[in-house]
Amino acid sequence: MSDQDKRPQSANPVTSGLLGACPRCGKGRLFTGFLTLRPKCDHCGLNYDFADSGDGPAVFVMLAVGFLVIALVLWSEVTYSPPLWVHAVIWVPVAIILSLAALRAFKGVLIALQYRHGAAEGVIDRGEDG
Repeated sequence: MSDQDKRPQSANPVTSGLLGACPRCGKGRLFTGFLTLRPKCDHCGLNYDFADSGDGPAVFVMLAVGFLVIALVLWSEVTYSPPLWVHAVIWVPVAIILSLAALRAFKGVLIALQYRHGAAEGVIDRGEDG
């Protein structure tokens, strides 16, 4: 029986993902560094080999942070009309900080949801003649 077959429904995937906690028990740590996954949970022993979030977190972060920052840029332009250099000094660091802050949380949530739903790499079934 694999780790994914023993999935209790106790850990909330959004909460455990945002906190960077184990998707099974919600207590062990998911990351060793900023975005580096541990080999397994130090609390319940869940092997994190199933976890492959790919580029999903980066895409979601780009969409969410990009929408927020552009909305704020447009609002500040219409309201205050600052020079272009003020926009660059304010919004470039804001976009970088928000992106870095959100990336770990989005990766944790996607891995927790992947665990919760038993997602795995797709396999093409070619049948007997393939």
